[in-house]
Amino acid sequence: MYAWSSGTFERTALSLPTVSRARDLLASTISGLEFRQYVKQWDPQTEEYEEIYVPNESWMENPDPKVPRQFILSNTFTDLWLYGRAFWAVTSRNATDGRPMSFEWLPAASIQTPQQLGPQFFGMPDEIQFNGNPLDPNEIITFLAPTTGLVYSGQRAVNIAIHLDQFADRAATIETVPGYLQQTSAGETMSGEELGDLASQWAQARKAGNVIGALNNFVEFKEFNHDPLEVNAAQRQYQALDLSRLCSVPAYLVSAPTPGASMTYQNATQARQDLWLFGAQMYAECITQRLSMNDVTSRGRFICFDTDDLLAIGEMSDVLVEPQVNMPQEMPS
Repeated sequence: MYAWSSGTFERTALSLPTVSRARDLLASTISGLEFRQYVKQWDPQTEEYEEIYVPNESWMENPDPKVPRQFILSNTFTDLWLYGRAFWAVTSRNATDGRPMSFEWLPAASIQTPQQLGPQFFGMPDEIQFNGNPLDPNEIITFLAPTTGLVYSGQRAVNIAIHLDQFADRAATIETVPGYLQQTSAGETMSGEELGDLASQWAQARKAGNVIGALNNFVEFKEFNHDPLEVNAAQRQYQALDLSRLCSVPAYLVSAPTPGASMTYQNATQARQDLWLFGAQMYAECITQRLSMNDVTSRGRFICFDTDDLLAIGEMSDVLVEPQVNMPQEMPS
């Protein structure tokens, strides 16, 4: 049994709806696919390699017998997406050729590689520790993502989004509209300390939930010309768009406002292709190419994901229909 805990930044980033939605879309896309195994054969007529599918190995149906395939694949993708790499531990091997027969997912947040601290990883680690305990690198399958992990590349964007959300959270507790107190010319000019005490008492009353205030004829409450909440809403909308770029997910799929783009019946079927092409494919290729290496799969055999159903054209796709034209008939004379 491995004890583990996710990183603080991971929990912070996934607390943002845009980031969480993007992760869920990508993870569900990849984890819902099945493995296929094939060999390559040269076709002299087309002068291209032909992929000939062969029966799968037993572990391809369920790499970890203790959990569903969806669990291990979704968490593997999440680690690749967040940390730039993921890890499987080999739990059993074939007695004949020594190749792996089952695996167990190891959370990347609990993995340390003293020789490669990141964020740029330059190869398979030779020294691996799990919560400080050394592991045998020959018993660990390391997946290297094609991109820098969100933990390293997304801290600035995530922090901005968190600050904007915190402002909205504070504003949600304010019972009255935002504004300021201004002394009128009818009374004696108040000192800075007196103005500070007045503003403090007014703020405390609003914080306590008092929706009824009392002011004399020497002080006037004025609303801001621009509502800070409206400005904050616009900032959060832009930041949601920025986070969709960071997460490699088309903005309309995470409901980030994009001028001229929206989710409609005309482009609904294209959404799956967009999600796969611009977001999920590079991580799926990372997983299958690593599992196709000779320490996992027999030489000359390759592993891929079955994407036929994912990329198939559905009922809502645009179909060109040739209009029926009534042919003229010859009338008898």
